[in-house]
Amino acid sequence: MRANQFSEPMPTFGEFYKALNGRAPFPWQECLATQVADNETWPTEIGVQTGLGKTACLEIAIWWLASQAERLPSDRTAPTRIWWVVNRRLVVDSTADHAEAICKALISPDSSGSHARNAGIIGVIARRLMSLSAAPNGKPLEVIRLRGGVASATPTDPSQPTVVLCTLPMYGSRLLFRGYGSWWRPVDAAMAGTDSLVLLDEAHLAPHLKGLIRALADCSGGASPILNQSRTAPQLVALTATGDATAVGRFELSREDESNPIVRKRLDAAKPLELRIEQSGDVAKHLASATEEVLKDAPAPASCLVFANTPKTARGAFERIRNRLHDKKADVLLLTGLVREFEAERIRARILDPVQGMAANSTPSGDRSRHFVVVATQTLEVGADIDAEFLVTEACGVRALTQRLGRLNRRGAYAHARAVYVHLPPPIRDRGNVETWPVYGREPASLLKTLKTACEGTLGQSANLNPASIARILGSPEEETDRAPEILPALLWEWTKTTTRPEGEAPVEPYFTGISGPRYSVSLVWRAHVAKGGQGIWPRASDREAIDVSIGDVRQALKGEHLHRINADGVTVEAISDGDIRPGDQLVLPTDRGLHDEFGWNPNAVDPVRDMSLRGRGLPLERTAIERLCGKPLDSGLGAAIDVVLGLDQEGDDADAGDRSRGLEEILARLRAVETPYGWESEEWSAYTTSLAKDVHEPRNEVARIPVENPEGESYSGAFDESSLAPAAVDLEQHCIAVGVRAKAVAERIGLPAELCEVVEQAGRLHDIGKADRRFQRWLDPEGSRGVLVAKSDAPRHSWETMRVSAGWPRGGRHEALSCRLVGELLNEDIEWLDQAYKDQTHRDLLLHLVISHHGNGRPLVLPAKDGTMGSVTFKFEGRTVEVSGDLAAVDWEQPRRFRQLSEQFGYWGLALLEATLIRSDHAVSAGAGVESGEQK
Repeated sequence: MRANQFSEPMPTFGEFYKALNGRAPFPWQECLATQVADNETWPTEIGVQTGLGKTACLEIAIWWLASQAERLPSDRTAPTRIWWVVNRRLVVDSTADHAEAICKALISPDSSGSHARNAGIIGVIARRLMSLSAAPNGKPLEVIRLRGGVASATPTDPSQPTVVLCTLPMYGSRLLFRGYGSWWRPVDAAMAGTDSLVLLDEAHLAPHLKGLIRALADCSGGASPILNQSRTAPQLVALTATGDATAVGRFELSREDESNPIVRKRLDAAKPLELRIEQSGDVAKHLASATEEVLKDAPAPASCLVFANTPKTARGAFERIRNRLHDKKADVLLLTGLVREFEAERIRARILDPVQGMAANSTPSGDRSRHFVVVATQTLEVGADIDAEFLVTEACGVRALTQRLGRLNRRGAYAHARAVYVHLPPPIRDRGNVETWPVYGREPASLLKTLKTACEGTLGQSANLNPASIARILGSPEEETDRAPEILPALLWEWTKTTTRPEGEAPVEPYFTGISGPRYSVSLVWRAHVAKGGQGIWPRASDREAIDVSIGDVRQALKGEHLHRINADGVTVEAISDGDIRPGDQLVLPTDRGLHDEFGWNPNAVDPVRDMSLRGRGLPLERTAIERLCGKPLDSGLGAAIDVVLGLDQEGDDADAGDRSRGLEEILARLRAVETPYGWESEEWSAYTTSLAKDVHEPRNEVARIPVENPEGESYSGAFDESSLAPAAVDLEQHCIAVGVRAKAVAERIGLPAELCEVVEQAGRLHDIGKADRRFQRWLDPEGSRGVLVAKSDAPRHSWETMRVSAGWPRGGRHEALSCRLVGELLNEDIEWLDQAYKDQTHRDLLLHLVISHHGNGRPLVLPAKDGTMGSVTFKFEGRTVEVSGDLAAVDWEQPRRFRQLSEQFGYWGLALLEATLIRSDHAVSAGAGVESGEQK
């Protein structure tokens, strides 16, 4: 029994928190943990002021999950996945850093620098978390960041305890089966829509998500037929310092908190705000003037945070401040959400430097030798644990001002702290001739009146807006009410059809951001080599190299240009015009197009942009790409060497092997001698060119390239059966058995009913039997030397497409369609145990659906491929041989019926969860993961 599994006592929350953080939790943190554990649910809203440790909600959620490890999975009420969701694309994300620190301590308690007793406490929690996962040697916790419009990560499987940190669009789109950047939309929908706790940071920024989750429950049963009520749908908890004080179920500080000396010091931290009213002019200019003034009066080199409301204003203020303070020993950074992770990491390191930056763990006695100024948009309002001495802000709303002031004198250490609020008339008026500001509508007008009253008669015409008094002084926000469109069952049903995107379908974003709130965007990546229409992109786009930019800004900057869009398969590219751009698209721009500098998106930038995909992957062997990479035209010698390596001598005839080898040596030598290209450090360029191998890959339908000696791993979408590649060839029968065992273990760990666990296991055992097709076997094993059916090939990926053509397997053909056809024939055979297990039509349909959908297809169809073969596929199962047509042009028209009925039977997210159980088990086994049975470890 599970109750006998753990001999060690479960640590209290206070013990766990102190072991991780080296100090006791605040009273409110311990009280909340006790309340959650006792009530087995979270409060709907947590109204704790900024700077008082709301990230401890992660520790509480993790501790609560571990505390239920001895329960039967079907009895657990603590969600397995914890989503930390913000309505900003964070650059400085202290919550993510905190989550990764927790994960690191849980993985290696003894090496985390903890005292032996603390390591023991962390180890107990780690072992409890590990017992929840089906992986025998899995992590106690996974941490995933979803950045940009390209998502390359998803939880290992539904049984794996996971923290996912993402923006509202990344979560909301996944919940609605339209995951931005997702290659596995049903899987991501299951991960977002079931068994999940959603901690919505500064929830006032996303008021519609709560209503959306309620509306979805009315449209579909979630996963209620297969999970208990506590885990069938997301549990949403609003974290906000500026929420509704009268809200039912709101959790707030107690008197014990207010008497705590650390809490008291932070509540009373001085935050004098000076009101500066300007009648006209450029707001960026006024922000720069105020910044220069406060730093002039600083007693020593100081940190100053400047908030602007839009990226355009932030860019303008940044350029002015940098010019004004150029000779005054100041470092100035720009921080918006429009920056790639490569540049963001450099900015993050500067801001979080405890001595030279403005990290909250810095001390007033730091040895800063220069002023440090960060100009930012709302990006820094949430998720950034920073502590500035001075603050300058553009006019905004009550909630935004509260958040911005939360980054000033955060811990009460700066007696000289000062803020300046710059108010200008708005650039526009609405139809009623009423003043309306970008982003904040009419609210700055009412806030101005409030601030005038607060500053009236005070020394220096300023008001002290510390956390203890700011809510009383500013009053309730007067934000304009927005509405979201009504979610309808028919609309949701269309979104669940993820195999093909219906033309002209409704966008999902208004349903979680509101009608006036959507900021439709596209994801941009910059590449030296831009694949032509129909070609495969190499390397695959990753979230680290992508940024999301407003679709309007992109259309304006690229008006009239020919563009390249990555298709939904994540592999191929199509040529489009600027008028064809759609929300959520992923566009590839040439690096010499500019539009990005060291601080992110800049439509005026003309310098080359560094290709962030090449290091660790290789060099595209194409003239234009190498010119873009090096930043100058190729000399004749390098150009000739490229031609030779690609197979042509100087006369245009085929080059022999010796010529090609010498040409490759010439290319490598000349690249190593090139002056360091723009955007690279000299050491980086040297390391990159030295890492290039003396080899050339010439894949079909992709650019030829020189790989690196030890390439980084590249995630595949599963399109074109790339998941059939593995480090070593794998026997088909062994692979299917392993997937079945793993899938059943996952199903049991998440608490699925026993009969569904059996169906999932059988689907795993049969999911790949369509690979028995002779053509597919020739694709996997061209020489036929293995003597058995194989499920995986150890061929290099660059030769994969060429092998497919040689084997005669049609492009776009899906082996899972054949697997389903064979399973259907097996169900018609007189196999006694099969007849008993699948008397129920629902279970027969589910078995067939799981098999046909294990690559994300079959929702509602597997698309046909041009084939027309007269051949057949045979498979032997328990002494019975079944044979079906191998024609991949034939469509299974029963699949739409199965999909519809199973969606109604198990709920939209319940069916997706069943699919995810098999899909992620297949991925894990393919990656070499082990498995234990679902019985208690």
